[in-house]
Amino acid sequence: MRIDGLGLPDSWSRLWAPHRLEYLRGENRPLKDNEVECPFCRIPKLEDSAGLIVYRGVSAFVVMNLYPYNPGHLLVCTYRHIADLTELSVDERNEISALTAHAMITIRKISSPEGFNIGMNQGAISGAGVAEHIHQHLVPRWSGDANFMPIIGHTKVLPQLLMLTRDEIAAAW
Repeated sequence: MRIDGLGLPDSWSRLWAPHRLEYLRGENRPLKDNEVECPFCRIPKLEDSAGLIVYRGVSAFVVMNLYPYNPGHLLVCTYRHIADLTELSVDERNEISALTAHAMITIRKISSPEGFNIGMNQGAISGAGVAEHIHQHLVPRWSGDANFMPIIGHTKVLPQLLMLTRDEIAAAW
């Protein structure tokens, strides 16, 4: 017999992920009603390991996603604080593309994913958590990685700490 969230017995098992609540409430996100500095403007001011930066380019950088969907989930961000793909310079657009391709090669070396999801969410309505600063997601994928945990349990299982994954990717870069 298990106890539910109210202390009543039921047949469901629960996995709690209370760390997600702070993110949902706006931690590290520049939302309209908080005065948090844009994380993608703040991160480049930090040392690489403290900011989870994997690589710094000329007009863009590669950083671990603090709230990853899968191990090795990277973000390719411009240094310039702009929101829309159409605002990118040709050099920025080319560097984002080149860094994304290099990230795929690097992640394949260290963890052999079977595929990748790559994309940008343009605007808050499309799901962008930080809509004001353009960034591209690169999510490694493996067969079976989307098992019942995220679907039923609404919980991600990550087999390695972000800092260790960052160190592996940065070393292999």
